[in-house]
Amino acid sequence: MIGILFLCVNLLFTYKDFYFLNLLPIALLVLFAALFALDKLFLFVVFCTPLSLNLEQLNIGGVGIYLPTEPILFGIMLLFLYKQLFGTIERDSRIVNHPITLAILFNLSWIFITCLTSEDPLISFKFLLSRMWFIVPIYFFGIWFFRKGVKNMYAFLWMYIIPLTLVLLLTLVKHASYGFSEEVGHWIMSPFFKDHTSYGAVIALFFPIVVSMAFDKEKTPITRSIIIIILIIFSIALFYSSTRAAWASVVGAGMVYLLFVFRIKFKYLLISGLLIGSFIAVNFTEISYMLNKNDAEHTTENFSEKLESMSNVSSDASNLERLNRWNCAIRMFNERPLLGWGPGVYSFYYAPFQSPADLTIISTNFGTGGNAHSEYL
Repeated sequence: MIGILFLCVNLLFTYKDFYFLNLLPIALLVLFAALFALDKLFLFVVFCTPLSLNLEQLNIGGVGIYLPTEPILFGIMLLFLYKQLFGTIERDSRIVNHPITLAILFNLSWIFITCLTSEDPLISFKFLLSRMWFIVPIYFFGIWFFRKGVKNMYAFLWMYIIPLTLVLLLTLVKHASYGFSEEVGHWIMSPFFKDHTSYGAVIALFFPIVVSMAFDKEKTPITRSIIIIILIIFSIALFYSSTRAAWASVVGAGMVYLLFVFRIKFKYLLISGLLIGSFIAVNFTEISYMLNKNDAEHTTENFSEKLESMSNVSSDASNLERLNRWNCAIRMFNERPLLGWGPGVYSFYYAPFQSPADLTIISTNFGTGGNAHSEYL
């Protein structure tokens, strides 16, 4: 009877162009999983993450929230905290007292204090809340989830890699229809990713994992063949992401891997670092001159010139705009060194701190360009 009543009401709302009632069965299923299978709900969030859509990008509601992942993460946070308080999930003092946990708790506490003194407390407290609904489910619940065994770790990886591969394939097909144009490559991954930098970053983050899985001899030949196909897709997607930092990160990850393979001792790394640092210090003037002569642009279609553009601080607008944002952040810090301007508000207040000498062709007088491009600053 209830099902028939819901069907009739839903048909009526659909006729009136209101379609959100169709999501009620899914919402009830999520609620059931939250109450009786929280680990399965956690994996569901992982699977949905590459496929999630930002309401702000879709011009729905004007709220920058990703569906369906963020509301579910918020629910998992509340449930996990409730189960921790009432003892249905075991509490481990080793986790609470771990240096990483203490650092996270200190960070959250300081964010809370600076929210109270923020230029815009509403934005700052929203920033704190969103930070918490990521940290509590993913870090604290994630530890509990992964402690159940290696099987859960592989489940987590596969539940992310499979939908991400689908997104990469779809993006590559769309990009190919435009002839892999450099300009198109900046937005073609929408609506799944905001821009090519976040897109490239996620690919780079999982690239070493896919490589290691591809060379895992314990896997069956069929599984390894599938992973190799996935690796090829990842490689092509990484190349056409045009994200220089992602390319550099993958190379850096490979170098770190070699340090483990050859068991290079820390003292040798320290000596190498001191030698390189000394060389740069002694030849700083010559190096600065060479960098200023570099005019390679990241917008070029040439791969080698893209790599060269990473050190172009004379004409590359992308690099120069980062310097502009960093300088703004430093000036803002100098004005309020202790409590700052408030978490999450940089993009609303950096405009007056721009120096005319730092402005680029992509700078805006109203400071609508985005964040500081540096979490530390």
